[in-house]
Amino acid sequence: MLFAKAVVKCRHMILIVTLALMIPSFIGMAATRINYDMLDYLPGGIDTVEGQDILLDEFGKGAFSMIVVEGMEDKDVVKLKEKIEAIDHVETVVWYDSLFDISVPKEMLPTKVLDAFNNGKCTMMAVFYDTSTSADETLDAIRAIRNVAGNQCFVSGMSAMVTDLKALCEGEEPIYVAMAAVLACLAMIVFLDGWLVPFVFLASVGMMIMINLGTNIFLGEISYITKALSAVLQLAVTVDYSIFLWHCYNEKLGMYDNKEEAMTYAIKDTMSSVVGSSVTTIAGFVALCFMSFTLGLDLGIVMAKGVALGVIGCVTVLPSMVLILDKPLQKTKHKSVIPDMSKFARKITKIAPVFVCLFLVLIPPAYFGYAKTNDEVYYDIGKALPKDMDYVIANDKLIDEFDVASTYMILVDKNMADKNKRSMIDEMKKVDGVKSVLGMESVVGSAVPQEIIPTKINDVFRSDHWELMIINSSYKIGTDEVGKQIEQLNSILKGYDNSGMLIGEAPCMKDLTDIMGHDFQVVNSVSVIAIFVIILCVTRSITLPFILISVIELAIFINLGLPHYLGQQIIFIAPICISTIQLGATVDYAILMTTRYKTERFAGKEKKEAIDIALGTSIPSIIVSGMGLFAATFGVALYSKIDIISSICMLLARGAVISMLMVIFVLPALLMVFDKLICHTTMGMRPKKAKAEAKHGTI
Repeated sequence: MLFAKAVVKCRHMILIVTLALMIPSFIGMAATRINYDMLDYLPGGIDTVEGQDILLDEFGKGAFSMIVVEGMEDKDVVKLKEKIEAIDHVETVVWYDSLFDISVPKEMLPTKVLDAFNNGKCTMMAVFYDTSTSADETLDAIRAIRNVAGNQCFVSGMSAMVTDLKALCEGEEPIYVAMAAVLACLAMIVFLDGWLVPFVFLASVGMMIMINLGTNIFLGEISYITKALSAVLQLAVTVDYSIFLWHCYNEKLGMYDNKEEAMTYAIKDTMSSVVGSSVTTIAGFVALCFMSFTLGLDLGIVMAKGVALGVIGCVTVLPSMVLILDKPLQKTKHKSVIPDMSKFARKITKIAPVFVCLFLVLIPPAYFGYAKTNDEVYYDIGKALPKDMDYVIANDKLIDEFDVASTYMILVDKNMADKNKRSMIDEMKKVDGVKSVLGMESVVGSAVPQEIIPTKINDVFRSDHWELMIINSSYKIGTDEVGKQIEQLNSILKGYDNSGMLIGEAPCMKDLTDIMGHDFQVVNSVSVIAIFVIILCVTRSITLPFILISVIELAIFINLGLPHYLGQQIIFIAPICISTIQLGATVDYAILMTTRYKTERFAGKEKKEAIDIALGTSIPSIIVSGMGLFAATFGVALYSKIDIISSICMLLARGAVISMLMVIFVLPALLMVFDKLICHTTMGMRPKKAKAEAKHGTI
């Protein structure tokens, strides 16, 4: 109560301080580095990650690109190669003149070398950089290569993808954040009771979003997915708290003499309700932090922080703004379009058995689709990008002209016997889908003494401890074929050199595939257990957590199962995000209704009457909340060209509607069926009549 009185008393100061915080928040947001390389979030200790470090430390080679040059004569390619080599942070450019002088007629070159770099009208070169895949210096080098080479040059590889992705995100983000705000505002104008109040909500939540984004500077950097989603999700899940305060304030205005006193009690009631409600949402985001793929930690921390800031803003900044703007807010109120839901609620509870049957009938197909969707996700990040992106065009060129869909690098012990290296290369060439294996042995042959090998060749393929080989594959990244190929290559490699490492984008994706299955199980378990415990504490019931979670989990199964039935594939990160975020954000709908049901039963109402009242009074809040989440995410889903962003937002939008419908129609039916069990397993739920009889010894 003291806190509420202090907020009301210091409302002008709170608003001034919050506005002043926008300056450092904007600076912090601008200074926070954005990481566009998802493979950076792989856990340490695996060969693909350690191999990348070795490649950079011992060979001076970090990022890697394959470049297709179309319709250019050899002498001009040589000049282009020299220009590329002169670009800052380009460490090595490997073309066939790196291995043989260009004056040597092509007819005299080894076929395997010539075919690896030429196909008649196109030639291919490999570029190594002395900086990491997503380093700013690497991205600058990619842009410089494209400027130097012009339209005849197509740059592929992870760094090229990161370069294009960054440009696309920076162009899209302001637009879809604005779309989310506009659509959420329109939803609130329709479903709330004021023309001005949605704009006040957006201003309050917007300032908290800015503070959240600004404080990310203390994390050093965040992923582009976190940056893209955090503002939209924070708006979607925290605007509910503002709606609760507004309704509570208007209710108190009719009970107290002045607006200051009404707001004091409104803040007090809001804190007790919103803090409890926000804990489940925070728990959903915190569960993401348990992923070994640390993108979850990145997103989880930022969003948990955002929800916490949303609660703080709801009980400090918003009350201050409402009190200062009270007159125009009251003058611009209008009648809500949502009618009284009492009759509708009675009709639903009257046919409760129908919805219980529907609940049971939906479980098998929903779970089947959910399981299948999880098995059919895709891991090729390039597949999530627009077809007209330079990186995608370059990849297609590489496949069409050279039948190269992915490139790996192998690190083997430099001191391995030459005959073993040749034998290993021969075995690898026989693996299905392997186009070529380029290494010292395959390039110079076994008859050339080590002492006379040109220094430029030696520098490309050897360091003090390791020898480098390059494998070109015709299999696309993230496919089952490439996964089997990598397993076979690794098996051959370890058979000759147990310390050898297979590295590159495709092997990293293979590791990611293995990791995500484990992460999904862990995060799902953590989120369900954490939210179960929270509901247990909030409802003080053994049975209600099972009922509430089962309703929302079925909504999640339906949401994530639909892609299977619609013949759609979704990006690998989407199911794990949706399963936790949808549970944490929408279980509040169920808690809201159940809390009112408990109150009515405790007051002595019969079960049907209690559920009728709980449902009728909860439907407006559930609709406003669900449609707010839908509106904030649906526009982004339609607009974004990045499938990772659009998929997650579409699933969140659809999930909000499905959860809303499940809570309105199915939850009341389950409360009807399990009422007696709930009453006997919930503290304070035994009706007054039963308590009185128990007190007098009649039962």
